[in-house]
Amino acid sequence: MILEHKGINIFYTDEGLGNTIILLHGFLENASMWNPFIAKLSQKNRVVTIDLLGHGKTGCLGYVHTMELMAETVKAVLHHLKINKSTFIGHSMGGYVALAFAEKNPEAINSLCLMNSTPNADTKEKQENRDRAILAVKKNHKTFIRMAIGNLFSPENRTIFSEKIKIIIKDAQLTPLQGIIAALEGMKIRKDRQMIFHSAPYKKMLIVSKKDPVLNYKQLISQLKNTNIKIVEFPDGHMSHIENELLFLQNIVHFIEN
Repeated sequence: MILEHKGINIFYTDEGLGNTIILLHGFLENASMWNPFIAKLSQKNRVVTIDLLGHGKTGCLGYVHTMELMAETVKAVLHHLKINKSTFIGHSMGGYVALAFAEKNPEAINSLCLMNSTPNADTKEKQENRDRAILAVKKNHKTFIRMAIGNLFSPENRTIFSEKIKIIIKDAQLTPLQGIIAALEGMKIRKDRQMIFHSAPYKKMLIVSKKDPVLNYKQLISQLKNTNIKIVEFPDGHMSHIENELLFLQNIVHFIEN
């Protein structure tokens, strides 16, 4: 379905009845990443997926898509659907957007799961890597996408899921150049939201992977000591919904229903 917002189209899906779950994809992904899980999750819940700015079938709003700007588009969809309170599950960049939404709309959060994501801001080194990525995108965005997506998987899984990776790359290469750069710029300047994630009163879960090449596994585990945040650990890379699909679904269902 399409919602017009600030002169652009926002694509979303809306399936099932019950408590609402909002699924937010990561960088270079789109709402279709959640397709394998919608049938199961929508048996007892209302499941909404959204293409974030500059991804999938959603347009771009300028040259920097801040996490706050993306969160505003999520809010527009929920307002349109008359949804007041939801469980949010965000993969990677989707987690950053969920946290930005939670900061501004705490009353709208029932529970929050960050999947292969972090409440931390980019380090100086990570910001410099984003700048290098932007240059690589401008030079040859298809090559950048091919390398970036392959590197999200643990080394052994690049072989195991080689056919699936090809499909993801082909889909990601439809992402407009402006959307890729605007997301990189937005992630680079995002705020640190550790306090929000740690101190918020609602139920929270973090899904982390020991071989995640994007995030600092040990740092995340250390930061969450003595908090009420549930931690789920997987052995593989950044793409838990593919590398650990069944366990991911089991943990999500348990998080939602308990």
